[in-house]
Amino acid sequence: MTAADDATYLSAFRAGLGLPGIIDVHTHFMPDQVMRKVWAYFDTVGPLTGRTWPITYRDDAEVRLKTLRDFGVRAFTALVYPHKPDMAAWLNEWTAEFAAGTPDCLHTATFFPEPQAAGYVGEAVERGARVFKAHVQVGGYHPGDPLLDPVWGLLEDARIPIVIHCGSGPAPGTHTGPEPIAGVLRRFPRLRLVIAHMGTPEYSEFLDLAGDYAEVRLDTTMVWTDFSEADAPFPVHEHGRLRAFADRILFGSDFPNIPHSYGHSIEALERLELGDDWLRQVCYRNAATLFGIE
Repeated sequence: MTAADDATYLSAFRAGLGLPGIIDVHTHFMPDQVMRKVWAYFDTVGPLTGRTWPITYRDDAEVRLKTLRDFGVRAFTALVYPHKPDMAAWLNEWTAEFAAGTPDCLHTATFFPEPQAAGYVGEAVERGARVFKAHVQVGGYHPGDPLLDPVWGLLEDARIPIVIHCGSGPAPGTHTGPEPIAGVLRRFPRLRLVIAHMGTPEYSEFLDLAGDYAEVRLDTTMVWTDFSEADAPFPVHEHGRLRAFADRILFGSDFPNIPHSYGHSIEALERLELGDDWLRQVCYRNAATLFGIE
């Protein structure tokens, strides 16, 4: 689809379901120099991507914001993530300023296992952060690192969602997979983790965790698209649990770093044929409830 085709399709999709918009919990806005380094990594088929991955929406930030709004996205995130120490606090400063100037962006923050993490996470919470991002694969850290204990405890008490990339897709990391996260949840069972990409490719295991912990949610980012189905197909026998967890699955796209059109992310959900109410919950209502969006 072209951007115009996407806008037409998504307008009809929203109208057909009676939705005021789409809420996308998995979008990336970063400092320009960081975003360009991310794009360069994808361009060189880095080891954490494992395959050719074209960037569909390689535009300046203002163009990307207009694109999302033209698609009817009413609220979105600015997911950032550090790959080394002494980076997270700086990213949090940037996201706080970005959110202040972008009212439809949910104020996003991040962290890394380092002695000062509890301090800057606490500051981000005080400044109004509404969602955090953790990337176990890129950060290369164990989510059960003792340096993160005060962070998990703080976020558990504050009831702030954390979008966390902890599955082993698109390429496994040293500490990816369900077991490290299960260990964290055993100690912090009220954490509002949002498992990115439905936990690709360990879909069943992360659905098990959602069954064990009432505050665990999952986002749909790239799952069921042609790109992902070719490499890590979602098991058909788990469709029943998609219905069972209809109130805990949130729409995510990975915009702008997606190798397909934005509309295809929604089209992939429609192809599941799980019903209009399921789509209403996933594409808007669940996130509206979680983030208190009117």
